[in-house]
Amino acid sequence: MSATPALAGTRAELAALLSAARASGRRVGFVPTMGALHEGHASLMRVARDEVGDGPVVVSIFVNPLQFGEGEDLDRYPRTLETDLKLCEREGVDIVFAPSVEEVYPGGEPEVTIEPGPLATVLEGRTRPGHFRGVLTVVAKLFGLVRPDVAVFGQKDYQQLALIRRMVLDLNLAVDVVGAETEREPDGLALSSRNRYLDEEQRREAVVLSRTLLAAREGAEYGVDVALDAARAELRTSTVVDLDYLEITAPDLSELPTDVPAGTEARVLIAARVGSTRLIDNMPLILGAPPAARPAATETQGDA
Repeated sequence: MSATPALAGTRAELAALLSAARASGRRVGFVPTMGALHEGHASLMRVARDEVGDGPVVVSIFVNPLQFGEGEDLDRYPRTLETDLKLCEREGVDIVFAPSVEEVYPGGEPEVTIEPGPLATVLEGRTRPGHFRGVLTVVAKLFGLVRPDVAVFGQKDYQQLALIRRMVLDLNLAVDVVGAETEREPDGLALSSRNRYLDEEQRREAVVLSRTLLAAREGAEYGVDVALDAARAELRTSTVVDLDYLEITAPDLSELPTDVPAGTEARVLIAARVGSTRLIDNMPLILGAPPAARPAATETQGDA
């Protein structure tokens, strides 16, 4: 049975717990989360363990107010520390860093933040202005506190992953960012802490998001327009899902060229509300490729 993770609530406690590993030169793995942990998070912890071997794996649990906009679910975001610690223990996590807001932002809302650039104005950024400024700012602060060699994020939050990679590149941060694949329920719904907000009927309807992405994948052999038409047709089978966006982009989230060569890699991304709960999902595509050349229809991924 795994040992109970050490719990750090302050910067000083975190530094003390990591001091022996740093002195011995062991690699440090890091999984940043907002808690309400599930099997998607567990898969990220396993990836981190694989990356660092006998080095410490650190999981942070911090609901970051800076990334929530007006009217979003900061107050009702689930806080389940006791249950989260049990999952971390099961996965062999060494340290859980669960700081207060005052510990992360000791002077209140920071005056210096990370400017996420143009990639933060599309997709999620159109709907949630300021969201990625908050995400990148807290991730940069956590990187500074944990000083990980490897940090693992889920591909379900694909735009977040792309922006964190860009931040690491542009700011010369010495962190290897690993994107873990998305973990799904047996019916295809991507695991998310927000799934617990869904009632029974909404949960049944929510699976249309992954079916929509799979429909796009099936149509990808015939190009972007056919893939999107197939996806929209699948989405119309539900009357309770309110679409925010459905787009196919290049893997780096830039626009695809007008004439896409066969075999071009792409990404299909969706965001929608099911009742009052906003869900996101995405999958890789290969445009113009016959079925045998496409990515597998299911993924086993983790959610950040």
